[in-house]
Amino acid sequence: MTSTNKSWSQPTNPEPLWRGMVDLPTYPSLQEGIDTDVAIIGAGISGITAAYLLSQEGLRVTVIDSNKILYGTTGHTTAKMTAQHDLIYDELLQHMGKEKAQAYYLANTDAIQFMRRTAEDLSIQCDMETQDAYIYAYQKSSLSQMEKEIQAYWSLGIPGEYLDHLSIPVLGVEAAIKMPNQAQFNPLKYLAGLVKEVEKNGGKFYENTTASYIEDGDEPKVVLERGAKISCRHVIIASHFPFYDKGFYFTRMYADRSYVGAIKPKHPYSGGMYVSIDTPGRSLRSVKVNGEDWILFGGDTHKTGQGGSTQHYYEEIERFAEETFGIAEYGWRWSAQDLHTLDKVPYIGQLTADRPNVWVATGYRKWGMTHGTLSGMILKDLILQRENPFAELYDPQRFHADPSIRSFIVENADVAGHLIAGKVGMNFEKIENIQNDQGAIVRVRGERCGAYKDQDGKLHIVDTTCTHLGCEVNWNSGDRTWDCPCHGSRYSYDGNVIEGPAKEPLAKVELEEQES
Repeated sequence: MTSTNKSWSQPTNPEPLWRGMVDLPTYPSLQEGIDTDVAIIGAGISGITAAYLLSQEGLRVTVIDSNKILYGTTGHTTAKMTAQHDLIYDELLQHMGKEKAQAYYLANTDAIQFMRRTAEDLSIQCDMETQDAYIYAYQKSSLSQMEKEIQAYWSLGIPGEYLDHLSIPVLGVEAAIKMPNQAQFNPLKYLAGLVKEVEKNGGKFYENTTASYIEDGDEPKVVLERGAKISCRHVIIASHFPFYDKGFYFTRMYADRSYVGAIKPKHPYSGGMYVSIDTPGRSLRSVKVNGEDWILFGGDTHKTGQGGSTQHYYEEIERFAEETFGIAEYGWRWSAQDLHTLDKVPYIGQLTADRPNVWVATGYRKWGMTHGTLSGMILKDLILQRENPFAELYDPQRFHADPSIRSFIVENADVAGHLIAGKVGMNFEKIENIQNDQGAIVRVRGERCGAYKDQDGKLHIVDTTCTHLGCEVNWNSGDRTWDCPCHGSRYSYDGNVIEGPAKEPLAKVELEEQES
């Protein structure tokens, strides 16, 4: 770990740096029924891009979010605009064929060009700059994977260069693949610019407005938590995990978490965006903070609710930063949740085959900047009944026998294991032993519960049974949340839903006087 004579300290509260760099507008909650052409659930990059494109076409769009705009996954990104998505092209080539593998690269490249062009056309100052992207291996055992991947690049006509060293020697690289002319940016500055354009086009935004379900039909209705309804011609579900899960998406995806620290380095950074393919994973990119060069260090991915002490991962990010570039100042830390599909390609299109006007975009596997943008482009064309060259590749109704069947069996066996394990063999903490700002699994009247004592010493106790399908949630010490190891639902320390598929909060538990 780092030395004790450092002049900086690790941030105690998870908070992305992007939010402090832009003044985002605020919007009211929706209290009464309205009529619109397209109702969009989720105000992240997918929903906002779709709203921008559809409003340009003259459609009335209404965007709602259960929180504030851009406070979800988009606000927690490292914001790399790249078609280099870890090791992906050899796998796509083997399982889907050359045509679909090429389409994946072209689709993400088109999304990058769209963002560049849009930022220029709208004069959005979002710190967008061209960078080369690199995947790298620091273990010799990974060399064969890297060699297969570069062969896939060459077979598919993807620009790429195979390297045995990098300009950052402290990474200890055995091999790397460079994809030139990618980009990075400030996502909230960019999307705040799109929000303004949507409003100019007559679009509406509502915050703290939760959708409960959808009444199907030729003109569906989005039913809100408070009972009001949005009548529309089309619904786009861009809520990260589909809140209206009629396609059993929870069996077709799994959630993981990764961690980020924004750090002012002691030693200079030579540029580029980097992702390692080994475990633990490592991610780096530069960012300007008040005109100074900082670095976003990321990695340490694990399945949601299954990683043990999450504070440990923040400490590992800190250790990696200190060992490579040194830490002059530690400004922000945060974590992000990502959804993975069975075949690693997102689901963008009709929610189900029998719901022609309900659309979904989900499963971006850490690469939401291009795929969130691409989802808006694809869904615009589908809603307007236009041809889109990438719609078939991303169609949620697809199923590839290999590797989809294998992935389906593995992921759902993992869910079953955690469903059972959460019910037996648990060690319980005594409530009186819990310290301020600490959470633990406890027993209350013989039942498994979760207790968190806040910094003022107040206890918050919840039933730990996830309201989605009954798995037992675990305490996330790094982010102060209760996380489900089965399907990735997350709750605040007092039980409110942060992200789905759960819709209902954890039940609150009151202590009897003699127990407190």
